[in-house]
Amino acid sequence: MEDSVQIDWQEIDTIIEKYKSDHEALLMIMQDISDIYNYVPPEAVLVLVDKLGVKKSLIYSVATFYKTISLEPRGKYIINVCTGTACHVRGADKVMDALHEKLKIKEGQTTDDLRFTLEAVRCVGCCASGPVITVNQETYGGLDRSKAVKVIEEYERDAS
Repeated sequence: MEDSVQIDWQEIDTIIEKYKSDHEALLMIMQDISDIYNYVPPEAVLVLVDKLGVKKSLIYSVATFYKTISLEPRGKYIINVCTGTACHVRGADKVMDALHEKLKIKEGQTTDDLRFTLEAVRCVGCCASGPVITVNQETYGGLDRSKAVKVIEEYERDAS
């Protein structure tokens, strides 16, 4: 897996300034950084500690509490498999298994090429369409194993 990312420090400073270096905006600042890099790089954590006057432990607490924030590199495409009750009873576990096999990663992991991250979420709010996955902001419903794999294959083709 790729270890280093090119960080635009001016962009990080702009994000921090947008929130007036307010430590109470930590979550929003981390989300904005995550929107750019798909995670909060460790070097950025040190800048947040310095510029916001927060403890590193607070940053780790925020990152581990909110699923949309990660301190580990994540894929270009974040795949969320809904495992809520409606999706579960309609076969979400089979969809998850198919994606495990296709991507050769487990839930919570990212492919070595940083293309895909696979996660389980409790509900995406499309209960009537289950099983459902989201890929970044796109929602796909009424899935079975083969339909879920076809969705991912489309993203593989687009990324090539």
